[in-house]
Amino acid sequence: MPEPANKELRKFEKSLPIALLRAREATTRLFKPFIESHDLTMPQGRVLRALAEADALDAKTLAERCVILPPSLTRIFRGLTQRGLIAQVPCNDARRHMVRLTAKGHAMFEEVVQESEPTYLRLAAAFGPERLDTLLDLLNELRNTVQTMGEDCEEEAPLRKVAGRC
Repeated sequence: MPEPANKELRKFEKSLPIALLRAREATTRLFKPFIESHDLTMPQGRVLRALAEADALDAKTLAERCVILPPSLTRIFRGLTQRGLIAQVPCNDARRHMVRLTAKGHAMFEEVVQESEPTYLRLAAAFGPERLDTLLDLLNELRNTVQTMGEDCEEEAPLRKVAGRC
């Protein structure tokens, strides 16, 4: 086996991106059946979830909140609109595409929540409710830190942004 060029390279099991992916996959497997039982994709479920907490949201905000690329969001809007789960909201700014949940969309979201909540409670009990809250807080702090680091990179010379490094 060749000797690694960087002897300080952390072990695969200690790779943050890999650990985050594994945690995402494991938790997604827990909740995916509840979404799919309503003939929804996980991204569609995320859109319903985000809209359930707001009167209406624009496409840019939804894309950011739901971690969905704008072209995919367009297809998601089409599918959810055809099913009567979301509706477009009139907006003074023609460049903004605003949507909201319909009554049918709210009802479906509530069904998913009622079905999935026991699983969420089991997870919280198994992991520890306080630990789960702490984990969520830490993940949000990590995201904010990484975003701030990205903003710092943008302020520096463009040549230093090669391969994602400042």
